[in-house]
Amino acid sequence: MGCTTILVGKRASYDGSPLVARNEDSANGEWNPKKIIVVPPADQPRSYISVIGHLTIELPQDPMRYTAAPNAIPDEGIWGAAGINAANVAMSATETLTTNERVLGADPFVEYRPAHGREGAADYVPEKIGGIGEEDMLTIVLPYIHTAREGVLRLGELLEEYGTYEMNGIAFSDADEIWWLETVGGHHWIARRVPDDQYVTMPNQLGIDSFDLDDAMGEGREHLASPDLAEFIHENHLDLSLPDPDNPQETFNPREAFGSHSDSDHVYNTPRAWNMQRVLNPHAEDWDGPSPEHTRASDDLPWGRVPERRLTIEDVKYVLSLHYQGTVYDPYSSIGTEEQRHLLRPIGINRHSQLSILQVRPYKPESSRAIQWVAFASNPFNTLVPMFTNVERTPEYLANTTERVTTDSLYWASRIIAALTDAHFNDIIPEIERYQEKTLAAGHTLVKQTDARLAQAAMEAFPEDDAVRRQLADANDDIAEFLRAETDGLLGRVLEAASNLMTNRFSRSDF
Repeated sequence: MGCTTILVGKRASYDGSPLVARNEDSANGEWNPKKIIVVPPADQPRSYISVIGHLTIELPQDPMRYTAAPNAIPDEGIWGAAGINAANVAMSATETLTTNERVLGADPFVEYRPAHGREGAADYVPEKIGGIGEEDMLTIVLPYIHTAREGVLRLGELLEEYGTYEMNGIAFSDADEIWWLETVGGHHWIARRVPDDQYVTMPNQLGIDSFDLDDAMGEGREHLASPDLAEFIHENHLDLSLPDPDNPQETFNPREAFGSHSDSDHVYNTPRAWNMQRVLNPHAEDWDGPSPEHTRASDDLPWGRVPERRLTIEDVKYVLSLHYQGTVYDPYSSIGTEEQRHLLRPIGINRHSQLSILQVRPYKPESSRAIQWVAFASNPFNTLVPMFTNVERTPEYLANTTERVTTDSLYWASRIIAALTDAHFNDIIPEIERYQEKTLAAGHTLVKQTDARLAQAAMEAFPEDDAVRRQLADANDDIAEFLRAETDGLLGRVLEAASNLMTNRFSRSDF
């Protein structure tokens, strides 16, 4: 999947919360309708069977409740995508990554192969079970972890045991920290703690650019990895760094060892990190001069940067909606040539399925500290809605997505608005911007009001957990109904504007 991720450490965010966010994108020409649901322990499978890998995994008997953003049409599996569990641990799975031939030669993917021939015949080849992948990871990990670090370790053990059929990056966060895990070949993995004062950009490439193997193989304070990773690197000659006599303790570069630097990366992947970093750090370097330090094709863009100011929910949404505004590569601009405007793959693309911004607020009570901000369809044209996650259900407007196109579903309403607006971008985008500002402001207001009501209730009498969950569910319903009304109104205005701009319009009227 062609996704884009941004991770914001707690000292780099506006309120001290670690922020994990990812666009989940479908393949070109395909659409994966999504919904946001709560999975109670009773609905969590104890014996999990994957659709793609044909793999059966026996799961623990004590799952926690968690939110998820699964496919509305489960023909290819669950694809839970993003969620927060009852212990206020968040997980986003997964960002598809790239690798190279040396890694795959050393540790091939574990791919499913169907049986060939007739069983019992001399030429019969039995079925080969595949490993785990994006379809599976959230479901088999999130219900069982109590910290972000636990998430890394549980997924790492599953990768070592079952293997994977693809390269993926997975984020875990709790109220204190974010960890980023990258798979390496079929069974190996690395993970690094995101520095608290930095943000990380991930555009479908293996991204970690420095890694302390001694820490990973030892105390594991900031780095974790497969137990045999150092041996794996040495035996397969994967370390490409040149010796530096002035710095014998130079850290290992996983991006060089495990990643890719192909021509297609420079139009599909790398430019997205370049776009995000030039927006969030506009003064850090000369981005547009005759000799910029980094270009859209730079293979050495930093994995993490200290931002020039604290980053907000709106900043995260904005960079995950980018289409190269202010450059010749913007498909909606007239400043570039036709070729330039369609040369690079934008972050804000037509085939977004969903965006979740996972926020675990350390300064709020555990019963109400986690919020999953959700958006559906193409990000330049949609808005975010905040959902408290300590609930037993999500609003129908977000949970009722099916394959039937209907404006009763936020997913389909958002996709219709995007499709109508795209052809008349400059004429209609002011309506979209007003809608985004109004609905995001309302979301912040609802969160603030709900926090205040819960705080007052706690002062008067310690509320029961069930009562808190009911209040949070009611708050979710309130913002969903507000959003439904605003989205219906926007759809009407967009439809009217697009109808008046149709190609077959004519100025003379009949009376």
